[in-house]
Amino acid sequence: MPVGKMPELRVMPAPSDANVYGDVFGGWIMAQVDIAGSLPATRRANGRVATIAVNSFVFKNPVFVGDLLSFYADIVRVGTTSITVNVEVYAERNRLQADIVKVTEATLTYVATGPDRKPRPVPPIESLMHK
Repeated sequence: MPVGKMPELRVMPAPSDANVYGDVFGGWIMAQVDIAGSLPATRRANGRVATIAVNSFVFKNPVFVGDLLSFYADIVRVGTTSITVNVEVYAERNRLQADIVKVTEATLTYVATGPDRKPRPVPPIESLMHK
């Protein structure tokens, strides 16, 4: 797990999020990654964002029911209307033994949108620091 960083999201998958063998569905993990990535993008955009691309998505290890997942998200690029976020997911297994495994890494791009749901410029960082 990244040292000194707080996760954007922490979730424990339930039996309904997995197949009959207890393996968590990739689609469920993708949805959680999208939520985690949208949080810093929303803060940076100072408002609504929409997912426009999943640039990369790699499942490194399986996720099981009972794993405590921590999602770490970092903005890696800010464009005129878009924000690209890298998300890393770690699973805590056998929490008494503190077995931590990196299970997923992904890069997603969001676009800042206005009330009309059309793209809008991402505000300059300076304008967000004075509020």
